[in-house]
Amino acid sequence: MRVEVDPDLCIGCEVCKDICPEVFDIVDDIAVAIDPGKCAELSSCKEAVEACPTNAIRIYSDE
Repeated sequence: MRVEVDPDLCIGCEVCKDICPEVFDIVDDIAVAIDPGKCAELSSCKEAVEACPTNAIRIYSDE
């Protein structure tokens, strides 16, 4: 499982970073997944995905 942020949808609100700083950071006012593979280990990552107001974050299966 991995996570990706769509930079065209992200508004840089920092909700994902506040909920799951182990996976997300803000760079140039856009969220980025600094450790996309770690999402599988953290329930807070899924919470961050669900909390994104623009649905800019997606979780993908590695399969």
